[in-house]
Formats: sequence, C-alpha cells, structure tokens
Amino acid sequence: MRYGYVYLLCNRKDGAIYLGMTNNLAARLGEHKEKRNKGFTADYDVTRLVWFERFDRVVDAIQREKTMKGWPRQWKINTIEKHNPDWNEIQLEFDD
Repeated sequence: MRYGYVYLLCNRKDGAIYLGMTNNLAARLGEHKEKRNKGFTADYDVTRLVWFERFDRVVDAIQREKTMKGWPRQWKINTIEKHNPDWNEIQLEFDD
C-alpha cells in the first residue's frame, strides 16, 4: 500500500516551520537533511521532523496539506505542541 504523509519540520522550537507532503517520508526527510533541494528548508536549516500524519490514500494527504497551508502559523504551532510539546525531533520507525 502506498501511504501519503503530511509533515511539519522546524529548525528549532518556535523557529521556522515547513509544511510538506510526500508518499515516502523517510526518503523525503533524507532530502531535507542533505539539503538536496535548494530553497526554504535548505536556506533556513529546517530539518527537524516535529509532527506528521499518515493517510491511507495519497489524495487525502494532498487535501490535508492544502488545508493546512491555509492555516495561520499559530494553528500549525498548536498542532505541533498538542502532540510534541517540546518540539523534539521524531525518529521514524516504520514496520510497513
């Protein structure tokens, strides 16, 4: 099964936040950490995974990302802090 993931990265607590969507979260995080794609995350060293949500259907992840992109910054912060109050980096462990 191909999952979709929506994720939030930061460079530090209360710092820069990046919202993204992918169907391979581990690979995409590697791209961010290695700064393979020039742009916001590379420029601001936004590599710390602080929240993600998995969807059974990629189209649902795409819709969630579009919805969250319209959110104010504070709503994204609230989402992080609801699940990860200290903004610790999430280490991925997949069994699928």
